[in-house]
This record gives sequence, structure tokens and C-alpha cells, in this order.
Amino acid sequence: MKLQKFSPWNWFKSEAHENPGSPVPVSREVEPSTTGISPLWQMHRDLDRWMDDTLRQFGMPSLGERSDTLSTFLRPSIDIAERDDEYRISVEVPGVEEKDVKLSLDDHRLLIEGEKRQESSTREDRYQRVERAYGSFRRVLDLPEDAKVDDIQATFNNGVLTITLPRDASVQPKRREIPIQKH
Repeated sequence: MKLQKFSPWNWFKSEAHENPGSPVPVSREVEPSTTGISPLWQMHRDLDRWMDDTLRQFGMPSLGERSDTLSTFLRPSIDIAERDDEYRISVEVPGVEEKDVKLSLDDHRLLIEGEKRQESSTREDRYQRVERAYGSFRRVLDLPEDAKVDDIQATFNNGVLTITLPRDASVQPKRREIPIQKH
């Protein structure tokens, strides 16, 4: 049995340390802390921010901001599947056109960037609330050592970007088992 399969690679370690692109807020509601309603509200926001930062340090997705009172930002969801011969990465970008998505490599990091543009509207439209996110996004994935970066392929279909990343079988993981001996 191969134990390295149970030790997941931290794909998001660089993303946690980067300041992602500046997404555009969906709505601009007045937060209670700016109106002096409750100092408890500010403490709640600080605790949420601390928890999000802590989760990101361990490569886990953050809890996100509460969409009922805070601005929501565009952040595509990513699924990463590991197979014996490849990694398959799916990025959900609904409402984004293929021409507005850009993939690039920076050393051994895969950068996924793009922009969701707002469609035009007429002056007769009087929106009460808009819950769609518009703006730019950026995701950074740290690639494992066995990733063949020269052979990356990507396809785009129905708002899903699929990235296929072949694995190099000759690269052995640096992890090894240490036998435990009895006294």
C-alpha cells in the first residue's frame, strides 16, 4: 500500500500568503460598526477574520464572509482530483467567458486569473438588490514535485475550466517510513 496517497499536497500555501486580486464588491451596505450600533459587531468580524486566516495557513478553505451583511467577492471554487497518472483540476467560473480566463506558470505555481464582466443594462432598470458577483479573480496553486508542468492541458466548457496535469512517475516522494523498534 502506498502511504503517500494519504498525505495530501498543500496546493494553496502560496495563495494564503498572497494578497489576491482586488475583486469588486457586489453590494455596498452600511456595516453596523460604522454607524456605532454595536461594538460587539466589530469583535465578531475580527474573530471571523482571524479564523479565516488560521484556516488558510493550514491549506484549508476559509469560512468566507457572511453574505447577508458583508460584501461578497468572486472566488471560483476548485476541485482537485489525484489519479495515478495525472491531477485533474476543475475550476468553476460561471458567467465568465473563455477569453476572460488566463492560465500561467510562475516557477512551480499555477496562476488562474480572470474577470467576470457585468452585462450592460438600460436606464429603465431599477434594481432593488443585485446578488451576482462581478470583478477579477486570482487563484494560485502550488504544484506538487511530480507534476509535469511542460505537459499541462486546459479545456473550457460551460463555465468550467478543466486543467489536466500529468504526473512524472520517476519522481519519488521525499517522505519515507521510519520503522519503530521495540526495546
